[in-house]
Amino acid sequence: MSNIHLKYTEKQDYISLLNYTLPEDQINFTALPEQTFQRLEERTDNHAKPITILLDDEPIGFFVLDYGEDKLDLTKNENSLLLRSLSINPAFQGKGFGKIAMNLVDDFVKENFPTINELVLAVNFLNKSAYDLYLKVGYIDDGSQREWINGMQHLLRKKI
Repeated sequence: MSNIHLKYTEKQDYISLLNYTLPEDQINFTALPEQTFQRLEERTDNHAKPITILLDDEPIGFFVLDYGEDKLDLTKNENSLLLRSLSINPAFQGKGFGKIAMNLVDDFVKENFPTINELVLAVNFLNKSAYDLYLKVGYIDDGSQREWINGMQHLLRKKI
């Protein structure tokens, strides 16, 4: 049985995470780890934490938990975290690992961010597979949406 778990991204994870790219139909919807690492280095706050998704000990995916001001574009809740930049190495897609990882986020947040009681995210209307995944793991679509760089986005939330 494969063991999926989450951890804060460490330097030794970078090589595996930088070695994959995404198919054309996904590239417009999320930032690759390389792009995300660059953005995180450019930030002046320390409010965005990169998280590695591991299969046993192999990094197979990545996302960011962000408690900076950007979350307030999606919620008025100061005790929320913005989940952003989720990607899974295409070699590991379609096996349920993304769903398992997203189901682990709640406990990871409770353990590492004890004051947080809500997760928020934005997902492009055209990114049906990601939208369906988030609904399956408990995110709620209350109809909130926004116009964004690559088109309209659903604004989803999940109480934890």
